[in-house]
Amino acid sequence: MSRNFGWTLHGNGKTVAAGAVVAPDERLSWPRTIGIGMQHVIAMFGATLLVPTVTGFPVTTTLLFSGIGTALFLVITRGRIPSYLGSSFAFIAPLSAAQADGPAAQLGAVMSVGIVLAAIGFVVRFAGGRVIEAVMPPVVTGAVVVLIGLNLAPAATSSFEAQPLVAAVTLIAILLVTVVGPGLLGRLGILVGVVIGWVFAAVLGEIDQTRLDAMRDAAWIGVPEFRGPTFELSVVLIALPVVIVLIAENVGHVKAVSAMTGKSLDDLAGDALIADGLATTLAGAAGGSGTTTYAENIGVMAATRVYSTAAYWVAAATAVVLAFSPKFGALVFTVPSGVIGGATLVLYGLIGLLGVRIWFDNKVDFTDPVNLMVVAAALVAGIGDLTLTVGSVELGGIAWGSVGILVGYPIVRSLARARQN
Repeated sequence: MSRNFGWTLHGNGKTVAAGAVVAPDERLSWPRTIGIGMQHVIAMFGATLLVPTVTGFPVTTTLLFSGIGTALFLVITRGRIPSYLGSSFAFIAPLSAAQADGPAAQLGAVMSVGIVLAAIGFVVRFAGGRVIEAVMPPVVTGAVVVLIGLNLAPAATSSFEAQPLVAAVTLIAILLVTVVGPGLLGRLGILVGVVIGWVFAAVLGEIDQTRLDAMRDAAWIGVPEFRGPTFELSVVLIALPVVIVLIAENVGHVKAVSAMTGKSLDDLAGDALIADGLATTLAGAAGGSGTTTYAENIGVMAATRVYSTAAYWVAAATAVVLAFSPKFGALVFTVPSGVIGGATLVLYGLIGLLGVRIWFDNKVDFTDPVNLMVVAAALVAGIGDLTLTVGSVELGGIAWGSVGILVGYPIVRSLARARQN
């Protein structure tokens, strides 16, 4: 086997034997590596672009920093963890809730989440992964993920009601493609559904003509739109619970890749958190959405059995190139409310169910009154969007629900143990 650009050529570079995998430090021939890299771009595309579309962030800027963030991740993890850093759905709820505060405040929240995540990554790197399990057991992590996903359910239904026919067609298309679509097509259900919804809306004449005119006038090549952040405590506090989701996603990604490749990567959990934290911080500093490791790309790796980080360098470079097309960004912003409503009706629910999956996977016992009572109160506060003012700071349901579970659970658990003793 020969070595080129840091990767060892796997076999003859053309085939993968039955039962074998292409390891992160290996690659196939460059034409095949480029093809697989393009598959990773397709896999992340719909979800990564949907987040800025829903939250109002510049699409091309978000795409640029997802590519840069992926490259940063590969460097910090020393090429041992194949991953694409796309837009995190967990940011949709807090950023949408803070739209009235303006884009600068939203970016400050994204940047704050990134800084906290990177700091936690350094702690994990030096203290070990058990520190996460001690501070945030599965019952806590799952509850926060559920309330983040379901807090903005009214926003999804509101968008759905704005154009119910378009929204219904979008939703049905997403469900059908995801359930019956063959191979990679099934993994692109959201992207395909959004495209079908857009075409249907165009036929009905329900796309904003102003946005269509802006798309026609946009240049093919140009520099992404950069913005700077401001820091408002109320907005930052709404977004900080997203850190818990990002920790769960990054650690889960490390464990998934470890299981698929048969190599332990637990020593890199801290590095993965640092990398995603820095990528999110960088995005927030200049106008992009926060990032996370992408399960969609795990699906591509599982299907191809190719875990080569060379393919992810191809995906990162492709994202950066596409980011320099204002016409592409303007096209994405023509997506109407009904399409967004149909898509978010699924997406918000998926985030919530990810939390439920965390409970199931870790066999959380809800016959335990501590788990049951504390989680119940926190979820209603979050989903019901309990909004109270503390001093001059107004805090919404995500903040109160997260504080309730993070602070309330260890206190009540300690009282229960003291009573037993």
